[in-house]
Amino acid sequence: MDLLFWQAKKGSDSGFRVDIASESGLFISSIGELKERLSRMRHMVRTTKALADENRIRIVGVLKGRELCVCQLIELLCLAPSTVSKHLSILKNARLIDSRKDGRWMYYRLADPGVPKIIKEALEWTIRSIAETDRFIQDSQRMEEILKIDPEILCSQQTRCGQV
Repeated sequence: MDLLFWQAKKGSDSGFRVDIASESGLFISSIGELKERLSRMRHMVRTTKALADENRIRIVGVLKGRELCVCQLIELLCLAPSTVSKHLSILKNARLIDSRKDGRWMYYRLADPGVPKIIKEALEWTIRSIAETDRFIQDSQRMEEILKIDPEILCSQQTRCGQV
């Protein structure tokens, strides 16, 4: 944003007032509004970064409409548990997925409907964009095979990657 001017002055009752104008005509008239816009920008950057990795996009794709155990995701991606955990952490930090613990099992699902509109739109766009790709079709077929395996067995034999 090219700022044409900014001016801060003491407001009557709410602290400082900031007037910022740009060539696009964007005006921000309070510190609170500026903080809100910066917060939205940071969130957008976090979401974009989270979706900038093929494995994280694959996770989002297979979570559509279901909840999966971390062992099932490890089996699908054929990655080390620590790597899958890091991917899940990044997606969760961006509020794209939610998790729950049930005993010793950790389950993941796409973010609940109560998330901000921008998150819903990002998830919908991602899923629409990959829906017809060969990789997504292969992942969906492979996940159907993985789901046939008892999670107890799957987690105890995690080295089976590709042997389902």
